Amino acid sequence: MYIITHRKWFYLIPAALVVFSIVATLVFGLRGGVDLTGGSLLEISYPEGRPSVEAIEAAVAGLNLGTVHVQATGDEGYLLRTRDINDAEKQALLQSLTLGVKVVKTERFTSIGPTIGHELRSKAWVAITLVLLAIIAYIAFAFRKVSAPVQSWKYGAIAIITLVHDIALPVGLFALLGYTHGAEVDSLFIVGLLTILGISINDTIVVFDRVRENLKVNNDKGAREDFESVVGRSITQTIARSINTSLTVIIVLVALYFVGPVSTKDFSLTLIVGMIAGTYSSIFLASPLLVTWERFSAKQAR
Repeated sequence: MYIITHRKWFYLIPAALVVFSIVATLVFGLRGGVDLTGGSLLEISYPEGRPSVEAIEAAVAGLNLGTVHVQATGDEGYLLRTRDINDAEKQALLQSLTLGVKVVKTERFTSIGPTIGHELRSKAWVAITLVLLAIIAYIAFAFRKVSAPVQSWKYGAIAIITLVHDIALPVGLFALLGYTHGAEVDSLFIVGLLTILGISINDTIVVFDRVRENLKVNNDKGAREDFESVVGRSITQTIARSINTSLTVIIVLVALYFVGPVSTKDFSLTLIVGMIAGTYSSIFLASPLLVTWERFSAKQAR
């Protein structure tokens, strides 16, 4: 009941973070990765000690590859992003990066044309849109028999509001990291957002379903319990499950972020932020919004 009684305070944190995320995204934008915008990505490492960034930039300056973005990774490696290059240009690039060092390892190389990158980007947003529509359809079907005191379509609307919150935070974070640290979003980032949508809506529906069950039990027994108490009791019955489930996943993701390969760090960070946001929204945002909407509708009816 504490959560429902003081629900306005719990709205402040997500509201502020969503506003910050929207502003960061609009101001900084998202830096698209190679697989979304096209280009080539080369990761190399120098086990015997890597040269300076300036030395790398000077080595590739005369290859006519356009702008080459150089980013340090770990203790030994560099990530180099260029326009889409062919095999001959790749070999020339690798040769220039030896810099007299005996051992230079090519960790990975990815090259995607701009047309394919545009297609992947378009399909990514289509996938997110279809997922949201499928969620709305599912909730409308699952809660079709719920009509009072909150209509079934409002459950779906609130679920979408919380999902916007859950994906806005990692998007805003990566817009900021892209501006400050050159972080890029790629296909794994899109996969992360879709994963967040699925996990978050699961937690939200668990609470909503308990609300529906408690309303049905009260109706069958003829019990008179106000809607605020029903929602508060439903949250109390499900909060431990939601937190414990999310916490176990977050622990694994944190371990993957710190000890996993460089290529999965951004993916892990996306899921960590999304999981925390989704757990918060399912407990402190979604169900309290049901009560707020019910109160508002009752006031309008009077």
